[in-house]
Amino acid sequence: MTQFTAYTVDNAPAAAQPIFAGVKAAFGFVPNLQAHMAESPELLAGYSALWDLFSKSSLSPVEQQVVYLTANFENECHYCMAGHTTLAKMIHMDEPTIAALRAGSALPDAKLEALHIFTGLVVRQRGWVSDADTDAFIAAGYTRQNVLEVVLGVATKVMSNYTNHIVHTPLDAFMKGNEWSKPTA
Repeated sequence: MTQFTAYTVDNAPAAAQPIFAGVKAAFGFVPNLQAHMAESPELLAGYSALWDLFSKSSLSPVEQQVVYLTANFENECHYCMAGHTTLAKMIHMDEPTIAALRAGSALPDAKLEALHIFTGLVVRQRGWVSDADTDAFIAAGYTRQNVLEVVLGVATKVMSNYTNHIVHTPLDAFMKGNEWSKPTA
């Protein structure tokens, strides 16, 4: 099995150093995901740029976590599911919503459930979402801009989820207690 390096601030490639500085400023440390992404400073830069752009979208922080957690569930990413569960708790997302996202079940809030359904369709159908499904999402109170912001959030998660699958990223200490495996049907 190919082994991937988890880089540190001290040994990361030069092109990754400024990104590591920003990540460390935001989180207080460099998470294992970014430590592994540094093998390709371009991947690290792309992921960081998409993360920042999605955080500035018109979706609320809770809605952003719904998109992220839904994509993580669909892509079966153990690392990101644990990490975003922690982040969802930090922004005070309610426990029933977090539990539903982790279980892949319906969310208690109708508007968030519409976002959850639409995001799941985008991931599972690789963007080939029907006009009727897009119209239903908009009818639930979202906008055309939100449709495309879901694509941005999903793209961000493709980068991290796929990286974690390939490099077998170990969980960070801050995720303790939020470990996850996809429930079986």
